[in-house]
Amino acid sequence: MTPGETRSERAPGVTVVGAGYWGKNLVRNFDGLGALRGVCEEDPERRSEFAGKYPDATMYASFDEVLASGDVGAVSIATPAETHGPLVRRALEADLDVLVEKPLCLSVTEGEELVALAEKRGRILMVGHLLWYHPAVLRLRELVESGDLGRIEYIYSNRLNLGKIRREENILWSFAPHDISVILGLLDEAPTDVSAHGAAYLHERIADVTVSHLAFASGVRSHIFVSWLHPFKEQKLVVVGDRKMAVFNDVLPDDKLVLYPHNIVWKNHVPVAEKAEGEPVALEGGEPLRAECEHFLHCVDTRQTPRTDGQEGLGVLRVLDACERSLREGAAAVGAVAGRAATAPADPERPELPYFVHQTSIVDEDVEIGEGTKIWHFSHVQKGARIGEGCSLGQNVVVGPGVHIGNGVKIQNNVSVYAGVTLEDNVFCGPSMVFTNVINPRSEIRRMDELLDTPIRQGASMGANCTIVCGHEVGRYAFVGAGAVVTRDVPEYALVVGNPGRIIGWMCRCGNRIDFPEDGDVGRCRACDLEYQKTDGGVKPT
Repeated sequence: MTPGETRSERAPGVTVVGAGYWGKNLVRNFDGLGALRGVCEEDPERRSEFAGKYPDATMYASFDEVLASGDVGAVSIATPAETHGPLVRRALEADLDVLVEKPLCLSVTEGEELVALAEKRGRILMVGHLLWYHPAVLRLRELVESGDLGRIEYIYSNRLNLGKIRREENILWSFAPHDISVILGLLDEAPTDVSAHGAAYLHERIADVTVSHLAFASGVRSHIFVSWLHPFKEQKLVVVGDRKMAVFNDVLPDDKLVLYPHNIVWKNHVPVAEKAEGEPVALEGGEPLRAECEHFLHCVDTRQTPRTDGQEGLGVLRVLDACERSLREGAAAVGAVAGRAATAPADPERPELPYFVHQTSIVDEDVEIGEGTKIWHFSHVQKGARIGEGCSLGQNVVVGPGVHIGNGVKIQNNVSVYAGVTLEDNVFCGPSMVFTNVINPRSEIRRMDELLDTPIRQGASMGANCTIVCGHEVGRYAFVGAGAVVTRDVPEYALVVGNPGRIIGWMCRCGNRIDFPEDGDVGRCRACDLEYQKTDGGVKPT
């Protein structure tokens, strides 16, 4: 792979891994979108059937074959739940973009590792929480956010059927992820307490029926009832607000979302319900799975964060894990579920924070952190630092005193941004890359008054394990390769590699190589076709 080339550019399309109960639907939809590149299916009869039905797709008998082919850019994993974690990890390590069916995996620790790995490798990780691609749920969220329902008080869901009974996971892990995902997304917060009741009728160790209760700091309560021992199919979500109630009934052919402007009035000190006729909500058409597949392809193409990305999947995983622990402990309440939306402590007396700081990290006093920024495990932001909006700081990141970090900056694991370093908007710092701030350090001599400024300009990227020697500027949209050592200023758009770092080419602001003819001063980006002009010592967009 050449510098700047992404695997998705080299191999467009998706290979579906697992073409059974649900995977066949993914195969059908990706084929309908003209994006089916391959099918991985262990069963030879099924593989033969798909080879006849989809002759233009490459057939693989194992995931090893998929990885060995070197001709795959993105995979959609629809295998049994217990295989999700290992397959996602192998795909990310092979620099593949991944759509994995729910749940992300079966362990919170493993989920955290997968999310961190995807961020480290710069890969798309999307979880198939299908309801977030359903027009009824999208419209329901609009109604909640606009205040049409009033203050949300209670949400409950029933997901019941006499259908496919699994032995790999219990009913909680099989049916509940979709509803947990929707509830967390509608409320935009994680529960502070969770309890779950369940019973096993067909197998003494595998619950067939569970009822989970979630309590939120905002005062909202919810319950999720799931069962695969039910005489008919029922998929219903009810949202109770103090102005209106909404019912999403997915088994109905029409009028899947209905609003009920019921009212509660007090008469003689007694609450009396005043009922009103239901108001069906007009919805756009289309198959939710098709919309989900289209969204994944769009994210692969644009590198946009998916609506149901790994972080969203991890939040659902944490609630599932808490429910599972409650089941094992005889329906005991499990407190403080940390999730994507849990940006503030569970203490309702403390104001909600507009950013996320993991509980293992430390933020000193007199620090400014912008809205939407996330600071992950074991990091330390020191006094006087300023961090902009929408930033992501990985594990074990140190931000020194007084450091200024702009908006949209991504700092991967094990990076220290020392005093004297400035990161402008949309800078990318790869894993374990190094800044220095003193040119001639000695342990026995204090030189903190000799710090050299190291400005990293807008949009610059610094690869894993590179070193930026202090006192040098890295120009706008420059690209410092993995392991390079920068010992002089780096011009805008320059591609620098080696030790000491040397310029070997030029990079477009989109992160791809600019091709210049041998005898010409005007070149074009090989990906987005933006035109650039060579100047004295550098290049600039025309």
